[in-house]
Amino acid sequence: MNTSKTIFSILGIGALLATSACRETTDPDSVAQDAGVHAISIMTFNVENLFDNVDDPGKDDGTYLALTDKQNDEHRTACATIEVRRWRDQCLNWDWNEDIIQQKLQVIADAILQVDDGRGADIVALQEVENIGILERLRTDYLGSAEYLPAILVEGSDLRGIDVAFLSRLPLAGTPTLHSIPFEGIPEKRVADTRGILQADFLLPDETLLSGFAVHFPAPFHPAEMREMAYARLNRLLDALPADRPAFAAGDFNTTSSENAKKDLLGRLVRPRWTVAHEVGCEECPGTQYYAADGSWSFLDMILWSPGRNRGADATWAIRADSVQLANKTPAQVTLEGTPARFNLPEGSGVSDHWPLALMIETTNKQ
Repeated sequence: MNTSKTIFSILGIGALLATSACRETTDPDSVAQDAGVHAISIMTFNVENLFDNVDDPGKDDGTYLALTDKQNDEHRTACATIEVRRWRDQCLNWDWNEDIIQQKLQVIADAILQVDDGRGADIVALQEVENIGILERLRTDYLGSAEYLPAILVEGSDLRGIDVAFLSRLPLAGTPTLHSIPFEGIPEKRVADTRGILQADFLLPDETLLSGFAVHFPAPFHPAEMREMAYARLNRLLDALPADRPAFAAGDFNTTSSENAKKDLLGRLVRPRWTVAHEVGCEECPGTQYYAADGSWSFLDMILWSPGRNRGADATWAIRADSVQLANKTPAQVTLEGTPARFNLPEGSGVSDHWPLALMIETTNKQ
């Protein structure tokens, strides 16, 4: 675990009322409109390669440089080793300049701010963020109206340098931790292309602690057993929490619909402990990512919910079923075919090859 590069905000319970941006829902169509009913929104969003254009030593980030910084033999030689042609061409020819970075940050912000009446979700779990610097730039320069507290990111060891992170209006109740995933028996070359599980504990308006896990499991081209190991690690982290602690896991689980049909990962490793949010309130949603190769939709991106292992029907906090939604309304997010619009150069069109997923949790406890 590496917590030395974490940026976080820790606020005491006495400061909660003065600092928390959590609010009582006033939407007249909401079942949470009664006085004393608190609601908190949660989003997950794979932002597809949110990089700056500074070459970080030890990270494979050469694609995300300005074209003027790519005109040397060292860079061309490094790009030539990339086996996938599309990625090799990007490494050689993409101009990841300041204008492109600004466009990328703007469309990501627009996607986040489309929920909660333009404020963005109270908690956002993010994947594919290069570092705290580019995330803080998103927070301060493009998401100022959301009033998020300092970003939460712990540098991991992924070969490309992509990390999982949180943005939140809820104060933290401790130091965030990046938990490694033990991939026993897996070659080191494959393990190098993986991320840990980021845990942050948030303080809810009724002073309940909420544990959040931001995840980005191994990509589908890795063996299914690696995702099985990642689910097992997540479940051990859930089991280690106090039995009455509500928790969520949000991110890119990289479990395709075809793999799940064959391996039943959700049935074996998820549903026994977690509620799968889109199965509760988004039955008509096609998915968060589309695979053109086989013409199928998948919920790679999920939000999993646990009300607390011993709470059962008397849980204090629960998912509001009719709040689960795909956040895919901004024009830049959708192709003409109705699929997620990945971010493309040179024109700087699109946003991400994933759509965000959002929901609301609520409580009727009056404090």
